[in-house]
Amino acid sequence: MITVCEMLYDKDEIMPSEAELIAFDYRFIEEYRDYYNRAFRPMREALNIKPYDWYADTEAIRAKAKDIFLLTEGEELVGSVACYGNEVDDLFVTDEYKRKGYGRKILLWAMDHIRSQGHKDIVLHVAMWNSNALRLYTDTGFRITKTEDV
Repeated sequence: MITVCEMLYDKDEIMPSEAELIAFDYRFIEEYRDYYNRAFRPMREALNIKPYDWYADTEAIRAKAKDIFLLTEGEELVGSVACYGNEVDDLFVTDEYKRKGYGRKILLWAMDHIRSQGHKDIVLHVAMWNSNALRLYTDTGFRITKTEDV
């Protein structure tokens, strides 16, 4: 069993992000699929959610692409986030760029984007065992509003 936290950001101010994300660019679709699967496979395995690699092909990505944003450096994918209404989801940083502050930059960008769409409260969900993500979200000002064992 895994504990999943619902977290809320309801403060007025958001720290500025140094990142400039772009709308999903189909040039990165294969790379996105591979990195997404790598990033979320451990969680899916821990929860025994099959298939462990969510994106077997690119059709499901195409269906969600309007809500997916990418951080790139030249022709390299650095990370990504999806923004669904007032929810931050599917945030990941590629292996090469981890532990360099990119997760925080992507998160802050997503929060600002959600606010620019007219939402005050921002929510996200994170598995408790993902201590790095949990620490990032807490340090950024999110607070746990609900936990659920799944």
